[in-house]
Amino acid sequence: MFFDGWDDLGRLVVIGVLAYAGLVVILRTTGKRTLSKMNAFDLVITVALGSTLSSALLSQDVSLSEGLLAFVLLCALQYGVTFLSVRSERVQGIVKGEPSLLYFKGQYFERHLKRERVTREEVLAAARAAGHGSLGNVEAVVLETDGSFSVVPKLGEDWRAMRTVSGMDMRPKRQPATR
Repeated sequence: MFFDGWDDLGRLVVIGVLAYAGLVVILRTTGKRTLSKMNAFDLVITVALGSTLSSALLSQDVSLSEGLLAFVLLCALQYGVTFLSVRSERVQGIVKGEPSLLYFKGQYFERHLKRERVTREEVLAAARAAGHGSLGNVEAVVLETDGSFSVVPKLGEDWRAMRTVSGMDMRPKRQPATR
């Protein structure tokens, strides 16, 4: 049907404005992390919030108070899990996973590519997207916990940013400097 009546449209406007305002207040209260996409869990919360907003707007079976309670519940769960993951390495390991080294100094890590279901072509695409026409200009490509690629052109002497990357222990060892 094209038009069911003004009542449905009026309900949509009122519920839409109130649900949106409620969601904004809840998100401001719970902080920036609630909508971050730092890992898969954060992405799931973001999608769930959107789905909840949609249900509250479009389903007459879902009242505004139920929609707002669902927002609060999702944000509280996200807050609780991130609160615990910051304080517990065990919880952090369950929720976040770890980044994977896919390419390092001319060598693809086939085991990691297969485990992460990433092709060499996708690694090349990530390098191009980062402005590199050749992997010769790239020291490392990492698949991050949020599914994005980090293309590292130069590691330098300090590799601390890479310490949590799965596979860095498998990298070629540095040769001692010759005199």
